[in-house]
Amino acid sequence: MIKREKILNYIKEKYGANPEYLWEDTPDAAIFRHKNNRKWFALIMKVKDEEYLNVKTNPDYSDLLRNTYDYIIPAYHMNKEHWNTVIISKKVNETLLYELIDQSYQLTKK
Repeated sequence: MIKREKILNYIKEKYGANPEYLWEDTPDAAIFRHKNNRKWFALIMKVKDEEYLNVKTNPDYSDLLRNTYDYIIPAYHMNKEHWNTVIISKKVNETLLYELIDQSYQLTKK
């Protein structure tokens, strides 16, 4: 299991993005967005005692990810064609997780 703080630190160190807490009723849910275009590239939240990280992926890659890893599912509360949820409270491949964050950042920077 990857700790939430480790993900927050990775995003801050690599992209200079700080978590933004937008919703009073879900104070642990945070988004990360680009400074220049303000588009989101990640959302971290707790859902039913599980830690979720939503990231944007290429739709062709999404099916492969979902069929290969039991901890990657269609995005919770987002476009399921373009976004996936990684259940980070499960045993997750850390290298893959960071690759998905990086891909999401690249896909949303325009």
